[in-house]
Amino acid sequence: MKNGVMMQYFEWNLPDNGELWKQLKEDARHLHDIGVTAVWIPPAYKGCGSEDVGYGTYDLYDLGEFDQKGTVRTKYGTKEEMREMIDALHECGISVYLDAVMNHKAGADRVETCMARLVDPDDRDQPLCEPYEIDCWTGFDFPGRGEQYSGFKWHWFHFSGTDYNERDKKTGIYQIVSYGKAWSVGVDCENGNYDYLMFSDIDLDHPDVIAELNRWGVWVTKEMKLDGMRLDAVKHMNDRFVKRFLEAVRAECGKDFYAVGEYWIDDIDTLEGYLANVGYGIDLFDVCLHYNMSKASKEGADYDLRTLLDGTLVSRHPELAVTFVDNHDSQPGSSLESCIDDWFKPSAYALILLMENGYPCVFYGDYYGMSGNASPHREVIDALLSVRRRCAHGMQTDYFDYPCTIGITRQGVEDKPGSGLALLISNGEDGEKLMNVGVQHAGEVWCEVTGNRTEEVTIDADGNGMFLVSGGKVAVWTP
Repeated sequence: MKNGVMMQYFEWNLPDNGELWKQLKEDARHLHDIGVTAVWIPPAYKGCGSEDVGYGTYDLYDLGEFDQKGTVRTKYGTKEEMREMIDALHECGISVYLDAVMNHKAGADRVETCMARLVDPDDRDQPLCEPYEIDCWTGFDFPGRGEQYSGFKWHWFHFSGTDYNERDKKTGIYQIVSYGKAWSVGVDCENGNYDYLMFSDIDLDHPDVIAELNRWGVWVTKEMKLDGMRLDAVKHMNDRFVKRFLEAVRAECGKDFYAVGEYWIDDIDTLEGYLANVGYGIDLFDVCLHYNMSKASKEGADYDLRTLLDGTLVSRHPELAVTFVDNHDSQPGSSLESCIDDWFKPSAYALILLMENGYPCVFYGDYYGMSGNASPHREVIDALLSVRRRCAHGMQTDYFDYPCTIGITRQGVEDKPGSGLALLISNGEDGEKLMNVGVQHAGEVWCEVTGNRTEEVTIDADGNGMFLVSGGKVAVWTP
């Protein structure tokens, strides 16, 4: 969608009160009004307990419908509340993307015995011992759901590894040993082979597992009228499985079914290789841009803003890049903490929301706040979203010509009266830059919309304006 905006509608520390689906339903009209066109919702199925964020996945088919793990609802609500929320979003023209966790399972119903060997956590291809018998939590029977929706039961041979031996109460990375079983290929090579991430690692080479997950993908998409998915932890998943999973879902649910993958690595060559391996059938979060912006926020005036887009997915494959500032994994206290300092967040959001390329994603925590604390950025994000809708159209020109002050212009389009903009970002002193916005704007008086500058800029006969920015701030100028 032209000028589409995704919102990640959760953060890690939401309360365990089952209210999120109801909150999002009530928020649908507001999201539409500010320009959000799609919502990425958290894992919506039963985890280890109601407090589980969703990444400790127990039963993919239990969307808050069955009494399992001490609760009927999930952390976010019931299945019926989820369905009502999705209907409300659709009525407002907002697409819904489900966070799909298919790399691992947790909270097994019973212990099973299998052969396994401990491997080196820093090199999972290096065994630390000969195979021996362990008791592992790999039996998933789903007694609260029974056979409804699926009769598939999970056993040790459906997994490639686990993290705990019940027999001796020891933790580690245990590679399950059986004829023909091995870590998957087509995963990231960090730690030798990064197939194993956590809990009981699903064997995505097992034909019965592949068939079951494909069935689930089609079922949940049709059951809940989903428009797409965010695929969790794809760097740990067989890339052939990801490609074929999306092909299976799209064959049944439509070729426009959207998918974005989380491949968390700050290396553009790796991301490009992954995209090629999956046939360019999925978008990826631009982790490289996130880390560039995080570094810029930490280094301040010592960072060369001219390099902000260097080595990023949005610069190499703009049509496949989901740009973001922060998310639940980068927020303070999270496993991949790399959050962008508050002073730079308005500039970061201005960049991803106003530049031509990329599919921007706004983080719930940056808009609504985290851990019950209001966000200081909501007002400026609202202003930037408004500019994106009204003004962020037409040809873009980059002015990445000074280490402490960079800019872009958008010339606007004829069928969008009042469109066009000039963006300046500073990480040092006050700055100014002569930039061209197109001769069609000659004589217009432009104003700054974030409140950081009070002057007016008059566009000259050649379409140029001398635009200003305060030190360490962002300035967005519009007609």
